[in-house]
Amino acid sequence: MMNASVLNFVNTTLDWVAYALDAPSTRAVVFGFNIGGHLFIEVFLLVVILFLLSQKSYKPPKRPLTNKEIDELCDEWVPQPLIPSLNEELHYEPPVLESAAGPHTIVNGKDVVNFASANYLGLIGHQKLLDSCSSALEKYGVGSCGPRGFYGTIDVHLDCEARIAKFLGTPDSILYSYGLSTMFSAIPAFSKKGDIIVADEGVHWGIQNGLYLSRSTVVYFKHNDMDSLSKTLENITSKYKGTKNLRRYIVVEALYQNSGQIAPLDEIIKLKEKYRFRILLDESNSFGVLGSSGRGLTEHYGVPVEKLDLITAAMGHALATEGGFCTGSARVVDHQRLSSSGYVFSASLPPYLASAAITAIDVLDENPNLLTKLKKNIAVLWKGLSKIPSFKIASHPESPIVYLRLKKSTGSLEDDLHLLENIAERVLKEDSVFVAASRRSTLDKCKLPVGIRLFVSAGHEESDLHKASESLERVAALVLGDCN
Repeated sequence: MMNASVLNFVNTTLDWVAYALDAPSTRAVVFGFNIGGHLFIEVFLLVVILFLLSQKSYKPPKRPLTNKEIDELCDEWVPQPLIPSLNEELHYEPPVLESAAGPHTIVNGKDVVNFASANYLGLIGHQKLLDSCSSALEKYGVGSCGPRGFYGTIDVHLDCEARIAKFLGTPDSILYSYGLSTMFSAIPAFSKKGDIIVADEGVHWGIQNGLYLSRSTVVYFKHNDMDSLSKTLENITSKYKGTKNLRRYIVVEALYQNSGQIAPLDEIIKLKEKYRFRILLDESNSFGVLGSSGRGLTEHYGVPVEKLDLITAAMGHALATEGGFCTGSARVVDHQRLSSSGYVFSASLPPYLASAAITAIDVLDENPNLLTKLKKNIAVLWKGLSKIPSFKIASHPESPIVYLRLKKSTGSLEDDLHLLENIAERVLKEDSVFVAASRRSTLDKCKLPVGIRLFVSAGHEESDLHKASESLERVAALVLGDCN
């Protein structure tokens, strides 16, 4: 009796299951074949998924770690490095100067001819600058202990700003306490997010950082190539045609630190006026050097200074002091006094450096023979270096930055730099001539080829120039001859 009841129950259950699987709502046709029971399977899978989700995940038994386990975990833990690992090339120790960085200096206890310092006018150690600094130190002390807007303005700062503006023929100028901070601050003060900056691909790192801090859209053109600049301006003008309230800038160096080339300002002005861009010109390496009286690129090309919107310069080169300045219209200068970070938040330039800058400009004004001597020295060095068969001179004939590049590159930037540094080390060690290969920081995005850079000074004697060219010719023949 019991067996019959169980058998009936099983048969009934099977009949219901068969009915459920054969129902029209559970059928599916896949590639022409009838498949039954998919609804049942889907419900079954849903039940399984809900069951698994309801289960608690596995947890290890709760017990405190033993001291041994803690020690083992601590030994195994490796913290993330604070800085990336440095390869052998980045472990570079430059020669250390043991005296003033004049035309001659002392390195490793030896007197050497110095072509590694941008002392263009030979004013380092000039007696008038030393006397000016001594007087300022006695009167003002060393530092200012405050930003310009918070009781850090001293009368000598105002005198220096007025002297620079008078020298360049501009309405006003503004002083910064550090040369690079001039570019860091002036560019972001005027160009903001959404604005357009067209910059030469060879600009130095100070300008690169100012471009980055501005958060503007930056477009680079080929180095000192006016066709590339023209095409770039044309493309931008077409792309943003009709866009309102868009500020557009061209940023160039007057004399490029990374190549020794001089920017063709007359052509840049024509393009600026054609496409209605503003110009920011950095004169760090041309101020006190180019032009008949050292007034820079505008004087060199005979371009009115009013054609430029902003001029910046570091004072650590020709003027042999420190700090920087920006000059232009009164509105341009006043705007920076309120919105330029390097001016507003940095302690002002030490008064003795401002006094030295005034004196350096006075010395330049009173001694035009300094520029005559500098240009003569550049020509003499050019003549000697042009005889070296393995090098080509990439710089402009009037540039005090004489830039040597390999005629035959190895095809590798690192290998080229290694050869050039080997040459620089040997001319220093064997002939007491101090030159520098253009090693760049990992932050520097300049893509120009590396080379050996010689800074010519009005303080160099003709014998110094001959010594440098002869030493480089001899050592280059040995080093590059061994590599061929």
